[in-house]
Amino acid sequence: MDWIFNIGIGAAICTTASFLPQAIQTIRTRNTSAISVEMYTLFTFGTLFWLIYGLASSNIPIIIANAITLVLASVILYYKLRYK
Repeated sequence: MDWIFNIGIGAAICTTASFLPQAIQTIRTRNTSAISVEMYTLFTFGTLFWLIYGLASSNIPIIIANAITLVLASVILYYKLRYK
């Protein structure tokens, strides 16, 4: 593994892990009043597009980070839409 790949893995871990607290809190409390539905909709689609890009370019850090982030962002968006 070269240093560029390691930087990608580090970035993937940090950005993906940053969604865990919000996802856990949203699932536990079902409180989404402070979350912007427009922002999470755009973010979720952006993450989907990054995942597609990662798959098309065979970029493992981008695939891993965006697959996990897409799931977490989708859960938060689902709760936002479900529990308005």
